[in-house]
Amino acid sequence: MPKTRLKVLFLAAEAEPFVKIGGLGDIAGSLPQALRALTLDERPKFSDIDARLIIPFHGAIQRQAYPLHNEAVFDIPYSSGPIQAEVLSTKVNGVPVYLICGAPIPRDAPVYSGDKLEDGNKFTFFSLAALEMAKVLNWQPNIIHANDWHTAIALYALKIQNDPFYKNASSILSLHNLPFLGEGTEKVLEKYDIPPLETPEMPTWARHMPLPLGLWSADSIVAVSPTYAQEILTPEFGSGLEDFLKTRQDAISGILNGINIDRWNPARDPALEANFTKDTLEIRQDNKLSLLKEFGFTPDPTIPLFAMVTRLDHQKGVDLLPETLQLLSDVPWRIIILGTGLPKIEKTIHELEDIYPNRVRMAIRFDDQLSRRIYAGADMLLIPSRYEPCGLTQMFAMRYGCVPIARATGGLKDTIADSDPGKCDTGFLFKQANSSDLANAVRRALLVFNDRETWRVIQRNGMAQDFSWERSAKQYAQLYFSLYDRKRVTIITP
Repeated sequence: MPKTRLKVLFLAAEAEPFVKIGGLGDIAGSLPQALRALTLDERPKFSDIDARLIIPFHGAIQRQAYPLHNEAVFDIPYSSGPIQAEVLSTKVNGVPVYLICGAPIPRDAPVYSGDKLEDGNKFTFFSLAALEMAKVLNWQPNIIHANDWHTAIALYALKIQNDPFYKNASSILSLHNLPFLGEGTEKVLEKYDIPPLETPEMPTWARHMPLPLGLWSADSIVAVSPTYAQEILTPEFGSGLEDFLKTRQDAISGILNGINIDRWNPARDPALEANFTKDTLEIRQDNKLSLLKEFGFTPDPTIPLFAMVTRLDHQKGVDLLPETLQLLSDVPWRIIILGTGLPKIEKTIHELEDIYPNRVRMAIRFDDQLSRRIYAGADMLLIPSRYEPCGLTQMFAMRYGCVPIARATGGLKDTIADSDPGKCDTGFLFKQANSSDLANAVRRALLVFNDRETWRVIQRNGMAQDFSWERSAKQYAQLYFSLYDRKRVTIITP
């Protein structure tokens, strides 16, 4: 009996290596590849998962970097007349990738413009074009996997249009950041003839926003960590949708994101001064000395070196840093901060350099190579996030022997095991998003830091964690097949 392929169309606003702005770029660039690499021994009927990626053809994508093929041209209905969509294709790391072109995706615009109408028009056009593309190419997906508000409208259109072409398709919406609902797009949706939702379970104010529409439509909602899947049902994290989400609780699950363990490997990373493993941690000190020199510190490796590699905004808790450092002024430490964000917070960090000229250094930029040197050289990574759906920085840090100190929320709580007194795990957690709790967690870590053997155990524990995409891909595959089986039962049952 011939085997079949499970077909998955993966929709995202960004994806490595084409364009990456945030964590979604890591995920969309890695998960489809990991899905295609899975061995499906427990599913003898299936040969493999045919995961295909589709993203907008943003101006930031370098055309000359990829061999591009013309796949299709078609129209998307619009109030003032149809808009032409063009599909180009390529293949990266074995994954077929489709790129959508069209007037709403201007070549000179950033990936996310900040203009609600412009972004709403871009991503609504893209989402509808993704559905139409599969029809034009006659490639019928079993699973349509959307991500965040940018592609959520595809799932809503899928449900309300009831197109026979998609009768065997199930839908998944991965939730990376609930507060970004796609607000301000009501007029855009009207022009694409997408009506607001009429259901009492959904708050009136949310019935015309892409993400709530996708949350209502999806067969399965996947938060990017088990803890975040529970947090979004509460007023603190639910963004006003917690009561509606409780009505969909049976459809909500949590699957941790992963990282590319080949790209993030301290044993082979060319960005490092010295490569090392969990069995050669003594070599790691060369990276610390090099990092100290790079930032103009005196090369004393005995002084604890903190780091933050983060977006500089309120969500990440960076504003807690000034008071925290003041509370810790009686103990030795240094800190390096890498990131960009709100001008007000950037200014605050600059002021910390003036207050602590021998202790604080900052680099206000995005710098992948520097982030690797920081992970490999710093002793501790501070992650005081107010909420963190999953987070990747703590995974990178542990992979490189940098011990995380983080708020116990979302994926941070799921990936970091707290090292209580006399108990060595992988990091240090604190409960409340305030400077006092953060400072107390740092003091706990500093006590252990002075015990070099115990500290090495914590580092090794972190480096031994499995944060690979293979782990995550297996969980997604289980969900895909569960939806596939459920759809077949639904279709067969009278």
